[in-house]
Amino acid sequence: MDVLIHFFVGLHIIGIASLLGGFLTQMKAMGRGAARFVPAMLHGALTMLVTGVALVGLHQAQGHSVDNVKIGVKLALLIVILGLVYVKRDEEKVDKGLFGLVGLLTVTNVFIAVLWT
Repeated sequence: MDVLIHFFVGLHIIGIASLLGGFLTQMKAMGRGAARFVPAMLHGALTMLVTGVALVGLHQAQGHSVDNVKIGVKLALLIVILGLVYVKRDEEKVDKGLFGLVGLLTVTNVFIAVLWT
């Protein structure tokens, strides 16, 4: 079971890398007001959602305790990110503030995962 958990953790990290990497590649365009949500951002957020749910289930199946408040906060942030990216995915340009919000929420989600113990 530990191998499966580590596999899903790896996929979860790949998902965050895709979401954050897609954001970072558009930073220069954001400065010009031409940033857009690239497909990698949507796929990364979806990967994070699926693997995160799987990880919670696997941990609970092993009898480990899960901090439901932390998971709930991270899930809420991810749903907001996913909703924004999904709704605006076909637009040629996304407002700077909205694009920056997705980056801020993504980084916040990472720090919650690392620092909330």
